[in-house]
Amino acid sequence: MLKTIAFDLDGTLTQHKTPLCPANRLALEKLAQKYRLLMVGAGQVMRIFHQMEMFPIDIIGNYGLQYGIYDSQSKEIQIVRDLHLPCDRESVTARIASLRAKYGFTSYAGESVEFHPSGCVTFPLLGTKARQEDKLAFDPTREKRRSFLSDVEQVFSDYVVFIGGSSSFDFAPKPYDKRYALDLYCQDNGLFHEELAYCGDDYGHGGNDESVYKSDYAFICIDDYRDFPAKIAHLLD
Repeated sequence: MLKTIAFDLDGTLTQHKTPLCPANRLALEKLAQKYRLLMVGAGQVMRIFHQMEMFPIDIIGNYGLQYGIYDSQSKEIQIVRDLHLPCDRESVTARIASLRAKYGFTSYAGESVEFHPSGCVTFPLLGTKARQEDKLAFDPTREKRRSFLSDVEQVFSDYVVFIGGSSSFDFAPKPYDKRYALDLYCQDNGLFHEELAYCGDDYGHGGNDESVYKSDYAFICIDDYRDFPAKIAHLLD
């Protein structure tokens, strides 16, 4: 019954912030002959489109706050939804300062918080200008951040909270998350949930694919992006 296959990008189809490898690009091209394809990302549509080197695919960005449709004639993405929700920056900054004091993250490089035009927020525990090697070494298993995730969720109860990147928390204005974005997509395109499957890697506690993993959508777990062609091979039978 499947008509649409949706994907996360980093960790599912690529390494973090890298282009598609040839094998995964070929796998997507084969899937596109049988299904409609859809990217569902945490970042902005155009960033995802360029990271995929302009692969012909519709893209949901910012957890559903943004949506772009691929135009096969111009070979460009046409942005058809681009929401910018209000953010009380003073309140967010104060709440992050309180969490930093409580958990000892008072020393950081750059800014304490990153505000995005969409209304989403990033809480970079090591600061916006932390060294890449420090970020990668900080919490590779995510156990540090999971240990106080529930507290962050309580303090930011007006947001959906995710464990983001290697050393951050990401906040999206409620009710926006990937499951909600897929629900909107199905409503807009006349799809039943059983007609869409999702491929993602970040389905653990606090991950931005978790809401889809726990929903009624079929979920294909991708634990290593290099295994993607094998994981979706059954969809081509």
